[in-house]
This record gives sequence, structure tokens and C-alpha cells, in this order.
Amino acid sequence: MHTIVKQLRVEGRVQGVGFRQFMLRTARELGITGWVRNRRDGSVEAVIAGTSEAVHAMLERARHGPPQAMVSDLVIADATGGFAKFEMRATE
Repeated sequence: MHTIVKQLRVEGRVQGVGFRQFMLRTARELGITGWVRNRRDGSVEAVIAGTSEAVHAMLERARHGPPQAMVSDLVIADATGGFAKFEMRATE
């Protein structure tokens, strides 16, 4: 099974609306590892790792987020790293 890793930056109304919890639940559902955190600029950043199918499903869900979110932009870049689980990290 080939693992791919992507770094995401989600912009819009994505803080204070449960976006990190949404990402955590979705990652666990899809078998994704990595992390998510709020950024001081108001965006949410995440690194996700998993099968191509799982990562693409996660990206599609991140484009919309939870019901209260309003995603204006999703910036995706290739990344590297290995992770044992998916976790929330402190704001940076």
C-alpha cells in the first residue's frame, strides 16, 4: 500500500467553527494519519498521510468542512513525513 502525504492550508471562516474536530473525526474515519492546527493568521493547517483514495477523500471533505465553516481557499502541497496517528497540535 503506497502512502501519500499532503500539506493543506484552509482559508476562510475556519476557526471557531469546529474545523479541527471535523478534521480529526474525518481522519479517523478514513484511516488518515498526520496533524491539524490553527494558524495565527486565521487559517487552519494540516498534514495528512494515507492511501491515495483516503487522502483524496479527505481533501474533498476539507474543501467544505463542517456546516458552520465557509472555506474560501484550499492550498495543497506535496509533503513528507510518517505519523502514528492523527492529532491536533497547538496554534502556530
